[in-house]
Amino acid sequence: MTRRTLTARQLTAEAFAPFGTVIDKAGALPRPMNAGKARRFHDLATVQVSGAAADAVVGLVEAEPYDLPLTFRLVERHPLGSQAFIPLSAAPFLVVTCPDAGDRPGDPQAFVTEPWQGVCYAPGTWHGVLTPFGQPQDFVVVDRGGPGANLEEYLFDEAWTVTLPASVG
Repeated sequence: MTRRTLTARQLTAEAFAPFGTVIDKAGALPRPMNAGKARRFHDLATVQVSGAAADAVVGLVEAEPYDLPLTFRLVERHPLGSQAFIPLSAAPFLVVTCPDAGDRPGDPQAFVTEPWQGVCYAPGTWHGVLTPFGQPQDFVVVDRGGPGANLEEYLFDEAWTVTLPASVG
């Protein structure tokens, strides 16, 4: 049995662009609001939804940490809308994505978020499950609500293993 291992790399807007948008206020110009007592970082990602009676919904997720190195076979995608995960703490989390390879996932890529970064997967993007590590973590999730089949799952024949770079401990 062959061992398929990839090392996660730093999440950057450029590296993640084929899969969606990095949600990060770094580099964004805030707008003052509430008489100057607050700063709004506007339009950091666009959540797209399609289909009859579809709308964008906001929820909270309480996620338990995964052991690392991570071994996985399952990825999923949502063909009718984007899906955004925004952490409610500075703790990093692991992001696994796959390019589309003829209506099935290609070889996965893995990223480690920087403090406070989130992701917004583009509609139809193959991705792993929400994967905090080291500690439980809470997230805001924004995705599609409404009727229609908006979840497809795929099991790789052989498992993949993700390791963290030496700089992440």
